Amino acid sequence: MKKIGFLSFGHWTPSPQSQARSAADVLLQSIDLAVAAEELGADGAYFRVHHFARQLASPFPLLAAVGARTSRIEIGTAVIDMRYENPLYMVEDAGAADLIARGRLQLGISRGSPEQVIDGWRYFGYQPGEGETDADMGRRHAEIFLDMLRGQGFAQPNPRPMFPNPPGLLRLEPLSEGLRERIWWGAGSNATAVWAAKLGMNLQSSTLKNDETGEAFHIQQAAQIRAYRAAWKEAGHTREPRVSVSRSIFALVDDRDRAYFGNGQEEDQIGFIDERTRAIFGRGYAAEPDRLIEQLKTDEAIAEADTLLLTVPNQLGVDYNAHVIETILTRIAPALGWR
Repeated sequence: MKKIGFLSFGHWTPSPQSQARSAADVLLQSIDLAVAAEELGADGAYFRVHHFARQLASPFPLLAAVGARTSRIEIGTAVIDMRYENPLYMVEDAGAADLIARGRLQLGISRGSPEQVIDGWRYFGYQPGEGETDADMGRRHAEIFLDMLRGQGFAQPNPRPMFPNPPGLLRLEPLSEGLRERIWWGAGSNATAVWAAKLGMNLQSSTLKNDETGEAFHIQQAAQIRAYRAAWKEAGHTREPRVSVSRSIFALVDDRDRAYFGNGQEEDQIGFIDERTRAIFGRGYAAEPDRLIEQLKTDEAIAEADTLLLTVPNQLGVDYNAHVIETILTRIAPALGWR
């Protein structure tokens, strides 16, 4: 059994071929798709965060709106780039959104990936400390965020406050109890997956990771998940961790599917996400249902994960994406034992 949700990058373009031609279109359609996915029986609505791009950026207003319009579905990110974040303000935003959603947030965070501008986090007022890389800075922000979510008081109260204070040092408010256990780390390497396990974060692994062995993507990703689980056990955490993988999966059941995605089988691709890091990009899946089921049976990483996030082509509109999700839930997932 697996939890199955969707992951939207929230692209928009003024092109007449797009169903999402503005930021308002993307935001409102994202809420509508989450409502539709919940009605179809999906388990999660997740959103990517990119800055300086015609894509979803500031996530918490959207997460709060989805939380107010739904009642069951998990609501999350995959991922928030922590190089850009004030971790204390983020605790307040996340706490408010989680309370509105009644404890359904599942926040994926990470050190981020190359963005649309050079060192974009500098424009947000952040820069690495002496001897730090930008990745180190992102992980440092993440550790502060995790620490603040524990809800321990740390700030000295004013002896003459405007309003009465509780006794002792003050914490950030509003704090949502239990959110600390619903933080996920988007790991691009085996080492960062192990680091996330030691800190007690769940694991998100996308369709991109460092090419560390030259093997097929799904084999490397499955090894990453196993390394993460071993590190979790070694760290002595008492709860069971969660692991998600994302995939582009399209069952070709009608003429629309075949027109959009019926151009042949995709393969893993090799590239460089920066001048030093060789990466492997996982293949997508698009086939008639019987053939698609057989292909997915061989994906070792999906088998290892408890949560599958379906990346959706949001510019094709809410109705089509609801169709994509419904087809996977009703025609593919049961045959694979995911439902």
